[in-house]
Amino acid sequence: MGTAFVRAILDRGKSVTVWNRTAAKAQALATYGAKVATDPAAAVHGAKRIHLSLLDDDAVDAILDLLIPSLEPGVVIVDHSTTAPQPTAQRAQRLSERGVAFLHAPVFMGPANARDGSGVMLAAGPQEVYDRVRPTLARMTGKLRYFGERPDLAAGYKLFGNMMIMFVVSGIADVFALAKGLGIDPKEACTLFDDFNPAGQVSGRGRRMAEKNFEPTFELSAARKDIRLMLETAGTTGAALHVLPTIAHRFDDVIAAGHGRDDLASIVADDVL
Repeated sequence: MGTAFVRAILDRGKSVTVWNRTAAKAQALATYGAKVATDPAAAVHGAKRIHLSLLDDDAVDAILDLLIPSLEPGVVIVDHSTTAPQPTAQRAQRLSERGVAFLHAPVFMGPANARDGSGVMLAAGPQEVYDRVRPTLARMTGKLRYFGERPDLAAGYKLFGNMMIMFVVSGIADVFALAKGLGIDPKEACTLFDDFNPAGQVSGRGRRMAEKNFEPTFELSAARKDIRLMLETAGTTGAALHVLPTIAHRFDDVIAAGHGRDDLASIVADDVL
């Protein structure tokens, strides 16, 4: 993704110096006009803005330790890495105490999005810092959302989004397992979702869950019955389901707490959280 960001910035006529822990990845960008630095300190020399695209908190902290002594006054560090909220807040505090302008801006993007300026970018940090880099960030993404000055918010929302991706992918795996057990090609099973889009649950039932509105449109006990049918079908076909059994246990606990006649949304009821 970092490579794609660099190529897009170069296309806009900007001067970019790159460094990567894998030297060959940085060197490949020289073909497109990037300057290649031999170390982080050299990469930030004379820079007005620094973009980080790294694996995790440890990598971000390690690189910052190497480059901070070489920063020039007025530089802004924009970190696009997916990091945990608490370390992100601590990092922002440390940098603020050292007079370093820092903005956390994780993304929902793949390399193609970074290359063509589509996808979604989140941002959190000082308003003044955000305002300074907002025009640049807006050109890097399809949608830019600023969460305010609380430094850990973009990190939290990024985890929310990735968590949902994990849930969806895991659910698809169970659907495919059941489909194969029934002798249905997974590619054919996928065609159901051309017409039926379960993503509406997020904006519909998800909002009701947040509001603790459990007025039933799909009773939890009826949903649990459907899970029983799924599990029984898997048992008779030999399909190995990994996610659904855990959901069944959760539904059982919530029904036992007295929410069987409530909506499916009641799995977030205060007495069962």
